[in-house]
Amino acid sequence: MSSNAGAPVFVSSEATSSVFDWGAAIAGVQDAYSVPIDPSALPSRSIANGVGAWIRTLPAIPATGRYFGAKVMAMAPGAPDPGVEYVIVLFDRDTSRLVAFVDGNLVTGYRTAATSAAALDRLVAPGSYSLGVLGSGLEASMHTRAIASIRSLERVTVYSPTPERREAFAATIAAELGVEVVPVGEPRAAVEASDVVVAAARSRAEQPILFGDWLAPGSTVCSIGSTIPQQREIDVSVVERCDLIVCDALDEVLNETGDMLAARDAGIEFRHKSISLAELLGGAAADRVSAASLPMFKSVGGGLQDVVVAGLVLDEARRRGLTTPLPIKFDTKH
Repeated sequence: MSSNAGAPVFVSSEATSSVFDWGAAIAGVQDAYSVPIDPSALPSRSIANGVGAWIRTLPAIPATGRYFGAKVMAMAPGAPDPGVEYVIVLFDRDTSRLVAFVDGNLVTGYRTAATSAAALDRLVAPGSYSLGVLGSGLEASMHTRAIASIRSLERVTVYSPTPERREAFAATIAAELGVEVVPVGEPRAAVEASDVVVAAARSRAEQPILFGDWLAPGSTVCSIGSTIPQQREIDVSVVERCDLIVCDALDEVLNETGDMLAARDAGIEFRHKSISLAELLGGAAADRVSAASLPMFKSVGGGLQDVVVAGLVLDEARRRGLTTPLPIKFDTKH
């Protein structure tokens, strides 16, 4: 055994991409949310803003699995080459030791889409569906792959404001999934004939990109782009029309996201038709779910999702020998 045995390891985005599995991630998220969750194990995200920089921390101690930890992300906007970098720090519950640093960029995309798919798996009955996607970036492509892993897709229609990007998205996803992908020049065209609609293209002007009268009867909405009060993605008419709103972090979605704050300001009542992802996956809201005719899953993301998915990635990367041992040792305080 090397002298570095027991030292923390690093898991790169390249390793993450090599080992990631949608089925395992979706099942892991479903398991984590289907058991009772102590609120103190999932504190609200912490954001610090200072002179020329910001840093955000999302801690979590899942009730399931071996690992606990936090995702940390930060940026100094005034730097010569500013950009956000993410790291997920994992501790081992069995040993109480810091065991890994996982590059959080890809994990963030994976866990967001896996969480949406975990919810949609309970909201959308088994069968074959048409998917409408608003957006052509990382989250849009991740969600399309995740949904394709749980349901058969007859057709994907994608809108993005940049023709080259939506054309590239269509070519990539069609080749990868073997499904017809149609790029369209208007967002409504991607929505009105779709059974499942994914909104993953928050506008630069923070104006809504999805409206309630576009939605076909019986469709299901997934909205992931409004996570703080200043952000907008869906119109208040979507909030009004959906008869069940599932939130990964109930209080945070309802009280701290721009879409829901706008709906509240417009006098739309939604608290009575909102449930948590834990209620959905734990079965506590089964009757309400079965009665819903136009449900929506709305997500802000969270540390629980980061830790669960990063832990799965770590275990598989270790199994395949794709982790990078770090020549470091931490002092342990007893």
